[in-house]
Amino acid sequence: MSADDPALQSIAEIGARIDQLLDLVRRLTEENRSLRQSQEQLSAERAGLIARNEQARSRVEAMIGRLKSLEQNQA
Repeated sequence: MSADDPALQSIAEIGARIDQLLDLVRRLTEENRSLRQSQEQLSAERAGLIARNEQARSRVEAMIGRLKSLEQNQA
């Protein structure tokens, strides 16, 4: 078999294509890992924001309650 042999060329092409596919799998695996990490960070941030929002809501409701109480005492 010589270097000009079509079978050898086909095998070389298949090998090159396999290498490309392996590179693609590695890139997609890394991208997937990165996206999952970002999703976890965003979920944690969202949970923190929800908690802060709930705290603010409670404080505002408490202030409204105190204002209403003061208003009733003045009436």
